This record gives sequence, structure tokens and C-alpha cells, in this order.
Amino acid sequence: MQVKRFFAADMRQAMKLVRDELGAEAAIIGNRRIAGGVELTAALDYKLSALAPRVPNIELEDELRKTQSRIVTAQAELNNRGDSDPSVNRQLFSGLPLSAADTHIEPTLEEPPRPFVQAHATPAEPAGGQRAYENMRFELNGLRELLEVQLGSLAWNQLQGSRPQQANLWRRLQRIGLSGPLSRDLLAMVGEIEEPRQAWRMLLAHLARMIATPEIEPLEEGGVIAMVGPAGMGKTTTLAKLAARYVLKYGAQNIALVSMDSFRIGAQEQLKTLGRILNVPVTHVDPGQSLAQALEPLLRKRVVLIDTAGLQASDPALRMQLESLAGRGIKARNYLVLATTSQKQVLTAAYHSYKRCGLSGCILTKLDETASLGEVLSLAISHELPVAYLTDGPRIPDDLHLPRRHQLVTRAVNVQMQEEPSEEAMADMFADLYHNPSKRVG
Repeated sequence: MQVKRFFAADMRQAMKLVRDELGAEAAIIGNRRIAGGVELTAALDYKLSALAPRVPNIELEDELRKTQSRIVTAQAELNNRGDSDPSVNRQLFSGLPLSAADTHIEPTLEEPPRPFVQAHATPAEPAGGQRAYENMRFELNGLRELLEVQLGSLAWNQLQGSRPQQANLWRRLQRIGLSGPLSRDLLAMVGEIEEPRQAWRMLLAHLARMIATPEIEPLEEGGVIAMVGPAGMGKTTTLAKLAARYVLKYGAQNIALVSMDSFRIGAQEQLKTLGRILNVPVTHVDPGQSLAQALEPLLRKRVVLIDTAGLQASDPALRMQLESLAGRGIKARNYLVLATTSQKQVLTAAYHSYKRCGLSGCILTKLDETASLGEVLSLAISHELPVAYLTDGPRIPDDLHLPRRHQLVTRAVNVQMQEEPSEEAMADMFADLYHNPSKRVG
């Protein structure tokens, strides 16, 4: 028997190392949390009796039996669906909720009960008992991740064998960069179309209809418009393009600029320079100063554009800034500025950090530099954020555009990945669907 340890940042990376080095026949015989990640112990030609624990753990053994039963049940369920009616797999392929008969395959482990002996433990015992309890929870969470990976791989392999056309559409959507839940919902809409080209055209048409855009251009609607978002997304440049667009069309008399960015070096000077060029007044709001009072002299202006500071989510100044924008007397329409070059995790974190101020939509920037549009489109669709403007270059205001939904989808297809997604990437995506089976797209 060959035994080896593997170290990685998370369970999926560790599983990949095991598969690459020991193959799919390797058995996971141990996992534990370490500084900076996880440690997996895997073995080839594993015999259960050789490493059986001497002291039984009733709670852990019970959860292990449940996990093993779920793996066997899920595998049998997938095989039965492939043999009888592939269209029955609603959870992964049609976006419909699970029926009562299917709920047993959802890989969600309940939190194990606290050992009864802790209620009567002496004062010196709870710390050790709590550590043992936390270790057991970590082991169970690791088992759940392993189960999700296995279910994702089984589901993907079953789909390729029973519905190769559907699997090909999944791959094409992943090349665009769309999220798993959004891909699932789109494929449910074209499930009855058998001709591949027609199915793909209809799928892209449905995607275009899912993208929301404002009925009235924000500048035409007027009022207080604020650019919010993390640093580096292009807020100040986008504000400059919006201001120049308005001045060229209506003149400089009815527009004003406001800066809330007193943290970035040169930010206020940059806006002052823009104001001098456009002959537009610029107001600076210092930290602690009332935004409502700063805006009061500008209420006669038809459009007021606010540039905000890009702060970290943990910065207390960010909370104060967002509360100011969400104040009752402000009535600002806040647009989340998102750089399409950002990673999925960065985009998601930006939305959750800034949604508390109330978002009227989003502005997508740096389209000329991006290698994928699927991630940002998935975010806008899933959180029902209308796409107000697009920017695709440094020219002011020439590189600011109103969004056209079908053109945006066409652009997303044109910049898609050239390589096919790997089998492991597809299996991981299906594992994510098992992890969030109830997640729906707005």
C-alpha cells in the first residue's frame, strides 16, 4: 500500500493533486486543517483494516455512513436517469427545483449535535471538547466537499454520455465565462430544440433578453448620479466621460461635479482640472462633512455627478460614505462601476460591499482590455443590475457608449476563450451547482 500526503490551499486543489499523482483509484484516508490550507492523506491499494481507528467515534461514524449512502444513492440515481429519461435531471439541466423524491441527493450535511457529555463537563474540559467538536466539523465539511466533487464529476460524465449536444452547449457557455446557474437556466429554455445551431442562436437571444438596460439614459433623466465601486474600476474616468458627454450636448450651465475622494493622492486635483477644462463647478466633500449640505447649493443644477473614493470593505470610512449616499435627503442614483478585466471573486465582493447604498445599475468599463465578459454579465443578470453605460477606451467622451444588449452578447462571444474548458473545470462547475442547488438567476 502506497500512502502519501498532499498540501493545498483548499480541498479541491488537494483533490486535483491526488488525482494527478495517484490516479482516480486513490482512497482518501485522512484530512485535516493546517496553516494556510488543508492536508489530505491518500493511499493506493487501501485496506480498511490496516488503518481502522482503535477508538470509535459514534457521531463521526454515523455521518460517514450517511455520506457513503448519499454517494451510492446519487450515483444510482444518475445512472437510472441516464438509462430511462435524461430529461428528468431537473436540478442540473433544467433549472427547476428538486422534487420531494430527489431531495436525498442534495449533498448538504446537517451540523452534528453537540456531545451530551459537555453539559456535565468540569471547567477544565470544555476547551478540549470544543476543539474535538470543531475538528469533527472540519472533517465533515471536508467530506461534504469530496462528495460534491464526486457528484459533479458523475453528473458531468453522465451528461456527456447521454446528451452530448447538451454537453457541447455547456462547454460553449463556459468558454464565454457564464456562471453555472445562469448556464443551467439558459439551457432549460432551449432543451426542446434538437438542431445545434438553432439551439445556440436561441440561447444567445435569451441571454440578450436577460440583460437589463435603463429605459431612459441616466444623463437624460438628470438628478444626482454617483459613481461607486472599488479602486481601479475607472470611476473618475467614467465620470469625466459622462460630464463631457453632457456638456457637448447641453452646455456647462446645468451640470456640477462633486468629489468625495479625499483619500487618493491627486484625486481632487484631477477633478479640478476636468472642471476647468469643461468650465464646470467642482465641489469637494471632506470626511465628516454633510453631503446633503454640500449638495444644497447645487440643487438647481439639472445633473450633479459624484465621484466617490474606492475603499476596502473593512474600512470604516466606506460605511460612512455609503450611508451618506443612501441618506433620505440625497436621492442619489448610485451606479456600481465594474471593470470587465476583474476576476469573478473581485466583482462579487464589489457588489456585496456597495449594495447597501442602493444600486440603480452598473457601468461596465475597460471592455477593450477584457478577455471575458461572461463573469460581469452573470453578476449583472443574477442581481438584476441594469447596464447603464459601457466604456472601451481612454478617449473622452468618445469611448462612452449606451449598451445594446445583442451587441454586448456578440462582443462576449467574440472575446471568449479559445481553448475548450478542461474536464476538471466542467466537473467543478457541476459540483458548485450541487453546493448551491437552490440558487436561481434573477
